[in-house]
Amino acid sequence: MKKSFQSTVYVIFVIATFIALAKSFMVYENPFDVYENPLVWLALIAFILVIVLKEFVNTLAIKKATDLQNEKDGILPEEPNLWIKKLLVKWTRAKAVDQEEDIVLDHNYDGIRELDNSLPPWWVYMFYATIVFAVIYVVRYEVLDGDNQIVEYNKAVAEARREVNKYKATATDLITAENVTLLTDAKDLARGKAVFNLNCASCHLADGGGQIGPNLTDEYWILGGGIKNVFNTVYSGGRDGKGMIAWNKTLKPADIAKVSSYVISLQGTTPANAKEPQGEKWIDPNSETPKKTEEEVEKVENTSKTE
Repeated sequence: MKKSFQSTVYVIFVIATFIALAKSFMVYENPFDVYENPLVWLALIAFILVIVLKEFVNTLAIKKATDLQNEKDGILPEEPNLWIKKLLVKWTRAKAVDQEEDIVLDHNYDGIRELDNSLPPWWVYMFYATIVFAVIYVVRYEVLDGDNQIVEYNKAVAEARREVNKYKATATDLITAENVTLLTDAKDLARGKAVFNLNCASCHLADGGGQIGPNLTDEYWILGGGIKNVFNTVYSGGRDGKGMIAWNKTLKPADIAKVSSYVISLQGTTPANAKEPQGEKWIDPNSETPKKTEEEVEKVENTSKTE
């Protein structure tokens, strides 16, 4: 009765496992991807463990029954781990101590005798494998001119760049210096102000007037103004050796965009102790200077003639 119950449970488990795997194949694009569908791997591992456990229990039961029968018949059990000893003898060709007389050589050095032991098969097979590998390697890379490590590295880097560019082209929430835009929403600027006060005010002061860092309220910029340049400066850091650190390891791109927009919003404000301007005056190349009308041009010309 007990054996029948175990067999029934085993059959039910096997059927349920196959149904789960079949469902995974139909639902998921890559069911064996551990990140996409870890339940498939858990099911496979559990399935294998159950089978191994069942076979192990059956083997123990058979061995126990055999030992009991041998005990009744008066047959002595085999030495434990006998198969391991046979395997070691086969793969090492080691001679027992009582068989050393068969392989002893005539050399005798102060009572030390030399034995003519055979090379272990495992060592011989590994040696043959290295020869086969060397032949394949020479043919592959020297005769057929296969890619060396430098070429393979360059190909891998090129492939990685293609994948990164593909990701950037399709990722709608990825913010970079190329696609960042100036944020003007009060909620975004409030978040940018909070990030600024926490991380930037120690060098630029809370009002942006500058202390260790430059003044952020004037029109002069060391690494260029505008949202793209400011974002890039915060993201990648300032000048080597004397600029601020890169914040890309600390702040998320979204927060960098918000704090950069907040910095831009400080333009034209009047801090309490403004630091002297540093860098060059920034003129946005994308801004359009309003053209003078014909009347204004004529007025300027007439004024010049009068003077």
